[in-house]
Amino acid sequence: MMRNSRKYNNKMSMEDQSSVPRRQTFGSMLQSDPNHDEDEYVNFRTSDQSGLANYDHNHRVSGLSSDYNMMISPSPSDECYSLSTTPYVTPSIDLTSSPLSKSPWSSNVESYLYTGLIGSLVREEGHIYSLAASGDLLYTGSDSKNIRIWKNQKEFAGFKSNSGLVKAIIISGERIFTGHQDGKVRVWKVSPNDPNNYRRIGTLPTLKAYIKSSMNPNNYVEVRRNRNSVWIRHFDAISSLSMSEDQNLLYSASWDKTIKVWRASDFKCLESISAHEDAVNSVVVGFDGLVFSGSADGTVKVWRRELQGNKTKHFFSQTLLNQECAVTSLVVDPSSNFLYCGSSDGFVNFWERAKFLSHGGVLRGHKSAVLCLATAGNLVFSGSADTNICVWRREGFDHICLSVLKGHAGPVKCMAVEEDHGPTINGDRQFIVYSGSLDKSVKIWRVSPCPPHMQVQLQDQSQWGTS
Repeated sequence: MMRNSRKYNNKMSMEDQSSVPRRQTFGSMLQSDPNHDEDEYVNFRTSDQSGLANYDHNHRVSGLSSDYNMMISPSPSDECYSLSTTPYVTPSIDLTSSPLSKSPWSSNVESYLYTGLIGSLVREEGHIYSLAASGDLLYTGSDSKNIRIWKNQKEFAGFKSNSGLVKAIIISGERIFTGHQDGKVRVWKVSPNDPNNYRRIGTLPTLKAYIKSSMNPNNYVEVRRNRNSVWIRHFDAISSLSMSEDQNLLYSASWDKTIKVWRASDFKCLESISAHEDAVNSVVVGFDGLVFSGSADGTVKVWRRELQGNKTKHFFSQTLLNQECAVTSLVVDPSSNFLYCGSSDGFVNFWERAKFLSHGGVLRGHKSAVLCLATAGNLVFSGSADTNICVWRREGFDHICLSVLKGHAGPVKCMAVEEDHGPTINGDRQFIVYSGSLDKSVKIWRVSPCPPHMQVQLQDQSQWGTS
């Protein structure tokens, strides 16, 4: 039995372990012929209604059933706290009974509170697996193979690939990189003459590079028993993408236990890192030339990037975490001073750069697996299989839970955060949080960094015109 299977069964957070599906075998995995990329790009605005696809185990050991109704665990209490702080009881924003959550197209709806739901985006075409925000555009990926683009809470444009569910999206300048179930990274670019027209400009690895590599027997590595593959290609689903600070290197993490490093300028694969003993669920570029990876094997590892002449090489530095349950997500805060790690036990661990990556504490706010993390300013957001989002505020090296956002009917799978360009509240910036869920919806929240009691005071002042 594989190590991660044993560990996750011991830490199962869902009520019915028997409902957890086995991960697909390699033979049944959705794949495309590397020698013939049949991708076609299709632009659309409001067409393309796709049927519901089965949940495809985006996290190797997330322990989630194929029916998202079976995945919903009991709602957590509103008490969120960190081991580095005293318990802090916070209000929860519960919108499950609101008309907003029932509307198929909820747009431009202002929340009464400073922190609350302001809109919902729903397309009946499958679970939402990936999000990316850039300026006034939001990109969403689902198991329909569509990448939809939203502007001002309205569908603006889109494109789709003929193979590979969309597992990860990142934006780098004018290019959009998407990671897929079939182990490929695809690159897209908007037409300079038509903002609604996106075209595919590349696939990683490129067909030319694959053919050239396959002609040399030394380029083959054993990927499974009695099966070899060229080292430049992921042979399993891509789970995460990250870009270096200078935008020159792209990192792709995969269930094939490797991290591959690509040169963004010509899409050349520079290196393949055999990173973990099991599926790599997350990779994130950090600080001081470090790259962090989290895996189903329960570890968080640190890799050091070094220049060797005109080449880049990555070396193992240290293991920050080695636990029984799977690591599902990683994120580095905007100031590059903290690394956060979400796990299938519902906890969020963090490490501090100022203390040489010493363990800073644990944030405990969920009763099921943490599936995604995001940061903005001094706020940290954790989305979970319990359908909730915890909003944490960092004060020095301590964290308090400001609020719990409730409104999704399924596990929260991905998040993206943008600064709200509206008026500040008491001098503090507000943020717009996008959350994608297995309930097929994207919800849009406005979040204030102010404590709840200050939000109430400011709301009262706004109503009565006091200062």
